[in-house]
Amino acid sequence: QVQLVESGGGLVQTGGSLRLSCAASGDIFKINDMAWYREAPGKQRELVAGITSGGSANYADSVKGRFTVSRDNAKNTVYLQMNSLKPEDTAVYYCNAHIVPGRYPTIQYAAWGQGTQVTVSS
Repeated sequence: QVQLVESGGGLVQTGGSLRLSCAASGDIFKINDMAWYREAPGKQRELVAGITSGGSANYADSVKGRFTVSRDNAKNTVYLQMNSLKPEDTAVYYCNAHIVPGRYPTIQYAAWGQGTQVTVSS
């Protein structure tokens, strides 16, 4: 079993910054791609940013230039630095990780965190 624990969400004013963290623990041999998704009320969950184990990142157009995704492979942790926040960034943010389990290192599965609320006030 693997747990993804997110932290760092909260309430911030327009133009402010937040840093989200997501730490994975449990039966882990390796973590491949990691990503942040978000889900706003009444909308579908969308990809915000992703990062490979080698550090290559990709972003949704709506956050390019404002958000930065990074990871610490030694700590099994992924981060999302969010700057110049806008009210439309308000959502529950979810961490996603592609886990290769130690018990069965020939398979891979996607794990999700429980979500952390980010609210940007105007």
